[in-house]
Amino acid sequence: MRIGTILLIVLILILIGALPSWPHSQSWGYFPSGIIGIVVVVLLILLLLGRL
Repeated sequence: MRIGTILLIVLILILIGALPSWPHSQSWGYFPSGIIGIVVVVLLILLLLGRL
């Protein structure tokens, strides 16, 4: 496996884990998962373009 694919899978798992589902993290809103989501989208575009 290439390092880009492994990195993308790890970031998707982090994105799922950052959703505000616990009572202590609901006040954070979607800020943590939003930033991780942007990173995942950028990495996916780079992976599809063959730059990663």
